[in-house]
Amino acid sequence: MQPSTILIFFLSYFIVLFGISYFMNKKSGSSNDTFFKANSKSPWYLVAFGMIGTALSGVTFISVPGAVEANQFAYFQFILGNAIGFIIVATVLLPLYYKLNLTSIYTYIEQRLGYFSYKTASFIFLLSRTIGSAFRLYLVVLVLQRFVFNEFKIPFAITVLISLALIFAYTYKGGLKTIIITDTLQTVFLVASVFFTIYFVCQSLDFGLSEAIAEINTSKYSKIFFFEDFIGSGQHFIKQILGGIFVTIAMVGLDQDLMQKNLSCKNIKEAQKNMFTFTGIFVVINLFFLSVGALLYLYAAKNNIAVPTLNGDVRTDLLFPEIAFNHFALVPAVVFLLGLTAATFATTDSALTALTTSFCIDFLGMEKKEETKDTVKTRHLVHIGFSLAIFIVILIFNSLTNQSVVKLIFKVASYTYGPLLGLFAFGILIKNRSVKDKLVPFICLLSPAITYLISVNSGIDPKAPKLIPYAFAEELIIVNGLITFMGLYVISKTTKVKS
Repeated sequence: MQPSTILIFFLSYFIVLFGISYFMNKKSGSSNDTFFKANSKSPWYLVAFGMIGTALSGVTFISVPGAVEANQFAYFQFILGNAIGFIIVATVLLPLYYKLNLTSIYTYIEQRLGYFSYKTASFIFLLSRTIGSAFRLYLVVLVLQRFVFNEFKIPFAITVLISLALIFAYTYKGGLKTIIITDTLQTVFLVASVFFTIYFVCQSLDFGLSEAIAEINTSKYSKIFFFEDFIGSGQHFIKQILGGIFVTIAMVGLDQDLMQKNLSCKNIKEAQKNMFTFTGIFVVINLFFLSVGALLYLYAAKNNIAVPTLNGDVRTDLLFPEIAFNHFALVPAVVFLLGLTAATFATTDSALTALTTSFCIDFLGMEKKEETKDTVKTRHLVHIGFSLAIFIVILIFNSLTNQSVVKLIFKVASYTYGPLLGLFAFGILIKNRSVKDKLVPFICLLSPAITYLISVNSGIDPKAPKLIPYAFAEELIIVNGLITFMGLYVISKTTKVKS
């Protein structure tokens, strides 16, 4: 597939998004209520389907299939933990948010723990989501740079800037109202691309559906459940399930991005319908992504395709684009491009809206002010500011990292979302104690630092024995949250507190 062809399809995709944005905002304009809450009229089924694209991202689309050779289907254990976490979010956190009629979920922390706790929680989200969104967008921009923009000798930084400018252009007016529709469309592309990719790979390998299933089952990639070596293996079933549950509670239930979409539904019942429907689709789609990975490695073995390298490092997350762009015919390559673009930009546009919402409400107090032309203008400037912040983080990330994107994202999340987990757990579970509010930011700084020290001094390595002979996986977020929780308890005292 020629770079010029890829570029034409890429730009055509955004023209469609611009068209949707224009028609969505033609009547409703650019009010803050439209931007923040979609006027609280979002149909639950559109939110449920659109959330698939937001939750999956380009990380799932590329890195999960790429990691199958090393990890087999172990990631599905984590997905099952995610499903349990989604149910907890739907039955515990959503009712709380709707009861308090929240726009920013961090205002709960202000009501429960105090001003400084509130600002700390919101800042943690802003930092976490900015970094996470930058990582996700980096992945797709890396692919575009390697297979398209290098051909035109366009620098990586300009590619990033163009991508963010396009996202900003179709989201800055309508915000959440636009994204509910565009993310639904992008999820259609994402889901379709998964099924079409499986079809095209099976066709290339001369597999029927039953043959493909049998081939995957008998391959070396298909093992799902790992019960061996609880102490030394990060893939152990219990670690993956627990990690999946608590990462989901923190990164979904305590994250303004995905919760903002849920809070745009008409009522709690519709929001819960959304979450339960989304959970089922999420589990099935991830199983298909893992199947894509197994088929891609079978395809690569048959056709002697090596895993690509970048700066001397083997990059399994580049295997899918390598096969799609350089070994598939035109139609499969276009399907891949649409799926990848949809997965990544559905995540980034949603994140930019959530970041803007959180900052405008939590730090600028816009929800308490009468809407004027000045407040709308300020919101636009904040939107631009976070676009530039993501731009800078991507450039830093590109210059420093050589790790697997999936592992890095969840590693970062273990540190940045852990204090959120502790703050909300304390607020919800401990009703009869109040904290010394001004000390909370220090607890939330200390907790990740202690967690990091635990992480670097733990593991199983005969050549370099660690102080803690235990290999942590994603369940490290539990340790982080627990340290925060205990710290809050230490600086609290018994009192009558409003629930």
